[in-house]
Amino acid sequence: MTDKAPEVDTTTIADSNVVAKYKDAAVIANAVLEKVIALCVVGAKILDICVEGDKQLVEATKGIYNKGKMSKGIGFPTSISLNNCVAHFSPLASDPEAEMTLKEGDVAKIQLGAQIDGYCSSVAHTLVVGATAENPATGVKADVIQAAHTALDAVVRMIRPGNKNMEVTKVVDKIADAYNTKAVEGMLTHQQLKNVTDGKKQIILNPSENHLRDFQRIEFAENEVYSVDILISTGEGKVRQLNSRTTIYKKTDVRYSLKMATSRHVLSEIQTKAGSFPFSLRDLEDERKARMGIVECAKHQTVLPYDIMYEREGAVVAQFLTTLLVTKNGNIMVTDPRFNAALVKSEKSVQDEEVLKILQTSFEVPAKKKKSNNKKKTAAPAAAEQ
Repeated sequence: MTDKAPEVDTTTIADSNVVAKYKDAAVIANAVLEKVIALCVVGAKILDICVEGDKQLVEATKGIYNKGKMSKGIGFPTSISLNNCVAHFSPLASDPEAEMTLKEGDVAKIQLGAQIDGYCSSVAHTLVVGATAENPATGVKADVIQAAHTALDAVVRMIRPGNKNMEVTKVVDKIADAYNTKAVEGMLTHQQLKNVTDGKKQIILNPSENHLRDFQRIEFAENEVYSVDILISTGEGKVRQLNSRTTIYKKTDVRYSLKMATSRHVLSEIQTKAGSFPFSLRDLEDERKARMGIVECAKHQTVLPYDIMYEREGAVVAQFLTTLLVTKNGNIMVTDPRFNAALVKSEKSVQDEEVLKILQTSFEVPAKKKKSNNKKKTAAPAAAEQ
C-alpha cells in the first residue's frame, strides 16, 4: 500500500485557492489605494475620499467570484487619519468632522482593505499632502515616515517559521530610535484566518509593563497570514481618546439579548452587510438609527469599537501596513503600501549592524526558473560518478 498524501487545510494558504483569493483581494485593495492617494489633495474633504474609497472597494469586489454564494466586499473601511490622529478616522456626514479638509503639509494615513470569501487583504500608506519629488517632505515628517517604512521592511523579513514575535518588537524599537521616533505603544499586528482579522498570534509595538505581563510569546509558522501594521510617532508613542466619535466597528461572537428593537435591527444589518469584518456606520441604512443602536451593541460587546486614538498635540504619526503570506519558500507581500522614496528625504538612517543585516536579506518566494533541456550536458558528469 502506498502512503496517503497529507490532507491540505483548505482554509489556509497551503491551499492554492486560498492564496488566489488573498491575491485577488489584494489587487483590488492596491488599486483602490492608488485612487485614494490621488484624491488626497489640498482642499479635499476627508469624508468624500472615504466614501469614494468604500464605493470603489464594493464595486470592484462585485465584479469577481460570481459563481455560487460567497461573501466579499469591504475588508476594512477607508479611513484617513491626519497628523497626531493614530488611526480609524472615517467620519459620518452627521459628524462635526464631516467638513474636515486636507491642508498643505498634513501627514495623512490611509487604510483600507478588501475581502473575498472571508480572506482579507488590507493595506495602509502614509503621505504628506502637497509633497512632490521637487518639494519632498523633510525634517521630522520625513523621519517618521522613513522610520515606519524601514520598520515594515524589517518585519516582513523577520516573520519566518521558527522566529519569535518579541524579537520583532525589539527590532522595531531599534529602528524607531534611529530616527528619533517611538513605536506607538500597544499597537498590534494580527495573524489572519478565514473570517478572522484579529487572530491569537500577535506582534506588539512598544509594549508597556502591563502589556508584557499577559502578552503571549509565540513562534511564527508556515502557511500563516499576518496583517503587518507599523505605526511610528514623533511623540512619546502614547495614545489617548479625544472627542472624535467612533465610526468603525466589527461584530463579535458574543451573544446577548439586546433590549432595544433599534439595536437588534442594527446588529442584524451588520451581520448581513459586513459579517465578521470591520465596517463603517456609513454603510448602514439609517445613520441616525445606527448611532442609537450601536451604543447598546457596544455596551454588551456584541460589536468591537475601533476607537479613534490620538498622540499628543503637535506629534506626527506614520503608518504602513501590508498583508503578508508566510510560505515554505518565502514570504509574499500581497498588498503594496506604495512607499515613494522620492517624496521623503530624511537625513537619518539605521546604523545598527544587526538591523542592517536583516534589511539586506531576501524574503520573497524565489521566481520559478524556466525549464531547460540540459540532459545532454548533465549525462556525462553523471556517468563519470558511477
